[in-house]
Amino acid sequence: MKKQILLMVCATALLSSCRIYSSYDRPDVTTSGLYRDTASVNDTLAVTDTTNMGNLPWTEVFTDPKLQALIQKGLENNTDLLSASLKVKQAEAMLTSARLSFLPSFALTPQGTVSSFDHAKATQTYQLPVSASWEVDLFGKLLNAERSKKALLLQSKAYQQAVKTRVIASIANTYYTLLMLDKQLEISLETAEAWKQSVETTRKLMTIGSANESAVSSTEANYLSVQASLAELRRQIRETENSLSLLLGQVPQTVDRGRIDEQELPAHLATGVPVQLLANRPDVKQSEMSLASAYYVTNQAYSAFYPSLTITGALGWTNSAGAAILNPGKMIASAVGSLTQPLFNKGQLIANLKVAKAQQEEALLAFQYSLLNAGSEVSNALVLYNSSTEKSRLEADQVRSLERVVNYTQQLFNLGSASYLEVLTAQKSLLGAQLSKVSDDFYRMQAVVNLYYALGGGR
Repeated sequence: MKKQILLMVCATALLSSCRIYSSYDRPDVTTSGLYRDTASVNDTLAVTDTTNMGNLPWTEVFTDPKLQALIQKGLENNTDLLSASLKVKQAEAMLTSARLSFLPSFALTPQGTVSSFDHAKATQTYQLPVSASWEVDLFGKLLNAERSKKALLLQSKAYQQAVKTRVIASIANTYYTLLMLDKQLEISLETAEAWKQSVETTRKLMTIGSANESAVSSTEANYLSVQASLAELRRQIRETENSLSLLLGQVPQTVDRGRIDEQELPAHLATGVPVQLLANRPDVKQSEMSLASAYYVTNQAYSAFYPSLTITGALGWTNSAGAAILNPGKMIASAVGSLTQPLFNKGQLIANLKVAKAQQEEALLAFQYSLLNAGSEVSNALVLYNSSTEKSRLEADQVRSLERVVNYTQQLFNLGSASYLEVLTAQKSLLGAQLSKVSDDFYRMQAVVNLYYALGGGR
């Protein structure tokens, strides 16, 4: 007997060094070169500063008080975020259940019978046992189940953070879209008023023979075109307000907001070192915890090949002693230990192991892709910020030049030294440049939001 116990202890010690007891370790992943240099088509961005914009609280990135109020409301009411918090609670309950599986289970199983033979006096027997069952985790099946559920809990928390980050970024982007549309509407209204005056001026010039019907018709056509664009802008504003209201978890309504000219962006867009994406990006953490869970599921599949030991017992009272009926009843106690070693299970255990291994490889690919995708999003946000900043600066100069052209051309037209076509062309060019500059100002703001999101911000 001692020899058998010694063999079992040695076998258990040997297996403790095997895979079924090992913890998940992050696989080797390459983070160097994830950020592409915005000034080169070949080189990657050489990052040495560990300061990371994604570590800033969102209130320090988005300083507009009205935007801050909207983000706070969204964090409280957004349905996706509320749903994510419920998923965390579900994962916490599953982890608690997995931890309690190490403890024995108890059940009260009372039984009673009444029997009579050939109209004889009925006899009554009863049993009042409390039964217990305890699975001894010799080969890590319960341990790996608990570790898997813990990884799933961390995955659900990472998902919750990812939803929070997405909600913040979506509200900010939609808010800035509204500001852009407001500015474009303001410019278009001013242009429409200028075109209206041009129509009146052209009609007066036609009465004195300085312009013809073609000039009046062309001016009116352009005025009506701007009027039509006003209707389109108002529609876009209304739909954007509806989208923002949906993000805030409220019925569609007018959104209180500031002006695009009042927005202040962070002066320094610090990306930090790429390896920080492993700690900051919630979707990357989510993918890694999915990989860890798959790792432990594979361990469970390995554990299924080893014996399982279950101890059951009962303790209680009974008045049935075989052929005799005892009153009062006597105490009854029993204990049974069973060892089950799988021998042949129609290949199911092997199939389960192959499936678990394949799912683990799939989770590894998803983890690697999430990291590459994070680096790509950072690079895209950087190039968008740089290009939109440069374009906005150039377009500001262009707008100032075109404003002078419009004034000079209008004066020449009023004096009869320029044709209506020159005036139309100058005004069209000015309107296009003004709208383009507003768009690029918006893209610059959007780049800040996208970079904050790409770096795993949202705290």
